[in-house]
Order: sequence, then C-alpha cells, then structure tokens
Amino acid sequence: MKIPFNKPFIVGEELDNIRRAVEQGQLSGDGPYTKLCHRWLEERTGCARALLTHSCTAALEMAAILCDIGPGDEVIMPSYTFVSTANAFALRGGVPVFVDIRGDTLNLDESLVEAAITPRTRAVVPVHYAGVACEMDAILDIARRHRLRVVEDAAQALLSIYKGKPLGALGDLGCLSFHETKNIISGEGGALLVNDPELVERAEIIREKGTNRSRFFRGQVDKYTWVDIGSSYLPSELVGAFLHAQFSHAEEIMAKRRRLCQRYGERLASLARAGVIEVADPLPAGLSGNGHMFYILLPDTDTRSALIRHLGEAGILGVFHYVPLHSSPAGRRFGRTGSAMDVTDSVSARLLRLPLYFEMEEADVDRVAARVAGFFGAGSP
Repeated sequence: MKIPFNKPFIVGEELDNIRRAVEQGQLSGDGPYTKLCHRWLEERTGCARALLTHSCTAALEMAAILCDIGPGDEVIMPSYTFVSTANAFALRGGVPVFVDIRGDTLNLDESLVEAAITPRTRAVVPVHYAGVACEMDAILDIARRHRLRVVEDAAQALLSIYKGKPLGALGDLGCLSFHETKNIISGEGGALLVNDPELVERAEIIREKGTNRSRFFRGQVDKYTWVDIGSSYLPSELVGAFLHAQFSHAEEIMAKRRRLCQRYGERLASLARAGVIEVADPLPAGLSGNGHMFYILLPDTDTRSALIRHLGEAGILGVFHYVPLHSSPAGRRFGRTGSAMDVTDSVSARLLRLPLYFEMEEADVDRVAARVAGFFGAGSP
C-alpha cells in the first residue's frame, strides 16, 4: 500500500453541511456557516474579530493593507517560508527584509530582528513553522519599542499555544490557512484574526471590496458604498459549511496528529542518537504544538535526494520544503537580506518532511521509520 505525504479527509458532517447550505439558498459569502466559523475562531483564540478568507494568502494581503504598507516600506520576515508571506507585502510596494531562522525551531531568529530594523521598517512577520511558536515575547517587545506592527503568519499553527495563548492571537493580526495540507481543512481557505480592535471595521471594509457593506447589513448605514481600497476576499458559503464540520472535531484531529508525531520521534530516536539524522521536537516542552509536521534533517542534499528515492521505491512520499525566498529570482528583485542566512541555507538543503495526515495509522509511521532506518543500514528502529 502506498503512503502519500498528505491526504484530504472528512470527519463528520461536511457533506451534510454542504447540502444544507444549498437548501438554505445562500452559497455566496458570509452565510450562516461562515458566521458560525467566525464565532468558533473568536471563542477559541480570543481575537477581536475573525474573518474567513478564500486563502491564507488573502488574509496576508489584507494584513498588508491594514498595516498601510506602501512603496519602500520594509517588512522583516524569515526567508524560509511560503512565497505568500513576502508576496502580500511586495504587492503593496513593500520590501521584504529576510532574516535568518533559529536552528532548533526553524522560526525567525528573534535575536537578529532588531539589527535588521531601519527607519523604513513598518512591520515584523513571524512565521510559526510546523505549528511551533516563535519566541513571541521578544518579538512583541521589539515591535512595541520600535512602534512596528506584528503580523503572525500562523498558516500552520491553528490551536498551537505559546505560554497559554493561541498563536495568531498575539500580534496585531494573525493569518490562518485551511488548505488541504493543513490540520483542519476546507480544500482552500483561510482566516484573518484581527486582534487590534481599532482595525476591525477597516478589515471588514477591505474584505468586502472596499465597501461598508457589513455596516449596511447591521443596519448602521442606509446604503453601502465604496469607502476604501479592498478586494473580494470572502470565501463561498460551501467553504464555511465544510470547515465548520472540521472545527467540530478539532481536538480529535490535533490529538491524532500529535500522537503520530510522538510515534515518529520514538521510532527514529536511535538514528538521531547515532547522529545520522537530526530529529526536531515537534512538540517542544512549554509550547503546545498542533502536530502539523514531522521533519528530519539529513547530512546533505545528496543524501536527502537518495532517501526520497529510497522511500519512493516503497510507495512512500517524502518531500522537501521551501526554496529560500532570499535566493529566489523574485526575492532578489523585491527584497533584501537583513542578516547572514547560514541556517536558512543549510536547513533548506537538508530538510525532509515525512508523511503525516489524519487517517494515517501508527503502523504506517512504523513502516516509514523502518524504511528510513533501512536506508542507513539499520534494523527496525
């Protein structure tokens, strides 16, 4: 049997919710299921306002507008992230300033942020890689002292916790993803968490194509009109219907993924002790991770490529991750580096993500781990 890297799944009422949405006669945005999703996110994160979007990319673009990013404004972020993190700000004329990551969590190295700040800096964008929290106390302190906005790219981090607080709800704004590769899915989809109450009304306007339509539906104005820049960031009600069913099983989904991560760690521990691979802790002490990803670090790119082939021959799909943005053609064109990028360059050449999805079983994890051990000439771990 093949073991894919990722597999979309259904846990309960998804299809029934979609049928009911059709029967209720509203498939456009902000129907009953979308509102239920907003309420769930607000209750679980404590944000001032949650707004579903058609993608995390859309949420990041909204965040860039809310931060008033304009031509030449600089935004500090890691290079080891998805292109949307940088694209959202480059679209406004902003300049992504790439800073290196920590070797333990692969998150933005908070010790390098302050040195990258210039008079043009307007925001910091920490990315919670693999659902593990950045060192937010330090980042928030730097931002406060320099009067910078903080936009959390929490695409991978729904229901992960930092010192008792949900990720995405610590900065001014938080951006979530419900892409089919994430823990909780709607195929495509995302959400903007607005934590600064002063940004709520404008966020609603930007999401509604720059109109005050939300105020009209609340009866606060007698007609709605164009009042600001914006775009169509709303998802279909079908997305909300599917997503709300997944929210109803969120704890079950997270618990299963955490168990699988722990199993991987146990089964690969001997290889890590032997020094042939590095295994990051996906659930570090003091931080409540969500089991989003399990990855290993190989000695070099050639070893990684050979291991990917070795896994593939057994029907197991292992994949690498980001090409660093600072070394990409667009990254060199639109951004710049704000530090040396030694860790980013090293990790990107050696990291391998192993299969992890909700319907995966511990026996599947054991099979993957055994195949990895066999590659290094070891018996079953």
